[in-house]
Amino acid sequence: MIYNRIFFIITFILCHVVSYAQCSMCRAVAESSHNGGSSIANGLNTGILYLMLFPYILLVYALIRIYFKEKQQTKM
Repeated sequence: MIYNRIFFIITFILCHVVSYAQCSMCRAVAESSHNGGSSIANGLNTGILYLMLFPYILLVYALIRIYFKEKQQTKM
């Protein structure tokens, strides 16, 4: 059980470093395309918002599942 927690903590820390590097690259592409008059920046912003949505959906699902699991255990 403790190994799973350590694994997830290390994974999230490493993913944060990678995603932080990608963010500056996306920003540079969006700024250069916006200055050139292209609509790539709007599509890129929509894509970023779309990708941000799924972690929040999973978090809400996990919290609801934990809540109902605890509620079921207290009934027994």
